[in-house]
Amino acid sequence: MKLDYLQALKRVHEARGAWIMHGQEPLLEQNLLDAFRKNWQNNEIERQRYDLNNVNDWKNVFNALNSLSLFSQNLAIEVHGNIKPDANGLKQLKQYIQENEHNLLVIIMPKQDSGSLKSSFFQVIEANGVVVQLTANYPQDRQRILMAEAEKTGIQLNQDAWNWLELHHEHNLLAAKNSLMRVADTFPDQQTILIDHLQACLQDQSRYSTFDLSDSLISGNLNQSIKIFQYLVESGEPHSLILWTISKEMRLLMQLYEQPQNALQIGIWKNKVSNYQQALRRLNPQNFLIWPKLLLRIDASIKGMSQENPDHLIQQAIAELCGKTLFLA
Repeated sequence: MKLDYLQALKRVHEARGAWIMHGQEPLLEQNLLDAFRKNWQNNEIERQRYDLNNVNDWKNVFNALNSLSLFSQNLAIEVHGNIKPDANGLKQLKQYIQENEHNLLVIIMPKQDSGSLKSSFFQVIEANGVVVQLTANYPQDRQRILMAEAEKTGIQLNQDAWNWLELHHEHNLLAAKNSLMRVADTFPDQQTILIDHLQACLQDQSRYSTFDLSDSLISGNLNQSIKIFQYLVESGEPHSLILWTISKEMRLLMQLYEQPQNALQIGIWKNKVSNYQQALRRLNPQNFLIWPKLLLRIDASIKGMSQENPDHLIQQAIAELCGKTLFLA
């Protein structure tokens, strides 16, 4: 079964078997995962997370799914990565779907190309579970999603303000959500937000954006990248959005290294393909091995789950993308 984001949100409470979520919209991924985790917590379902670094990691996933939880009757397994199971893993996946009625497997992957979506892995889950594409391709879909975010903050926007917000953030939903939160904090007594409110609140952010950070990272300009990062932090840009930007660039570079002929298919703009190719020539692929763990450390520090300083870790990641080293990993 295929579902879009809004359809998936309505079915979280009844989810069983196997689900795949894939796409390039961090807000949609974050919201859907938050809904799953809230449901699991409310129903005392144990949650375990696994990150895929190689195909053998699937063994740990299936071992967990087929074991009894010590803490609850049902188990929810989150799997993050872009590695599909091998033939034996695919066999275990089919067996799990057919025999396990209580546990839930949720697989979170980046955007997949058309070839990947036709693979046996996706076909098995589409036929027996749920595939959710985390996209919002049309303006009305993006506005519906952001209207729900605005409602959470207690504000409304008129249509002109919606149009301005979308153009300002170039369809970046997470950035738009953060701007809604910022404008709600800036004008707490204003229920209906107009363009003037948005401009007054956000125009001081116009000097640099996360898009500028992306361009600087791919060009390998460490000094400029650190300068943009510091400006974003000082101007109130959430660390989570900066992390998403860095994570996206790392993922694109790792995918391009593995699939050098598929730059457009993995989501690199045509006019920037040569920039990414030059970045790959500048970087040491061996360093790609530490990137996933570094991103996890940044995520944990932002969420207060570790004692590490998120600013220091983000600057380390920036240096890695620029081919330099600031701190020991």
